[in-house]
Amino acid sequence: MERSRINEAIKEAMTLLDDHNIYLPPFGYWTYGDWKDKEGVHHIKDLMLGWDVTDFGQGKFDTFGGVLFTLRNGISDRPDIGTPYAEKLIVLKEGQRLPLHYHKEKTEDIINRSGGLMGIKLYNCLETGQVDYKTRVQVLCDGREFAADPGETLYIERGASITLKPYQYHVFWAETGHGPCILGEVSSINDDRTDNYNAEPVSRFTTIEEDVPVAYPLCNELKELLG
Repeated sequence: MERSRINEAIKEAMTLLDDHNIYLPPFGYWTYGDWKDKEGVHHIKDLMLGWDVTDFGQGKFDTFGGVLFTLRNGISDRPDIGTPYAEKLIVLKEGQRLPLHYHKEKTEDIINRSGGLMGIKLYNCLETGQVDYKTRVQVLCDGREFAADPGETLYIERGASITLKPYQYHVFWAETGHGPCILGEVSSINDDRTDNYNAEPVSRFTTIEEDVPVAYPLCNELKELLG
């Protein structure tokens, strides 16, 4: 993915969040030059807070990928830093989706904070780690529990949420015709390097083509770029 497209995607996400009166912590607005002048930010780097723009290695960012921002997180074996929970914002363009995946450790609520309509499909996970296309899935949405057919499309309207448990395959997107989605993720500690199990051949962090200078460093490159 070109650095120019990453820079553009972050600026677009900033504008959308601002239009919906959703504001980031100060480091969300720091440019690469700002970061180099800051002290006492080692926790932010260790916790991989901040921007994450990815096309999951597919080269189809307008339909497959997203812009994420981690506001807070922890590290399971380092209770001295961070929090025992995580929080993200996920910005999806209309028609854009994330891959079909599950987590072994993380329980998460995905909340439609603002914008359009979120669609989601769920599947159980077989003991082999493969997708179970046959059995119904127990679903929890804002305190309401029910069973959904595997692959049934559920819609999460603004203000509503869905709870995703470990070993529960899920794929979600911003429904076409309803505009972009601003989603919130509140979860147990999140480790994107080890706890994403995909049913599709994807890479969690994109390979970057450096066609222009870095405007806003991504969370997974803070240590590399800034030391």
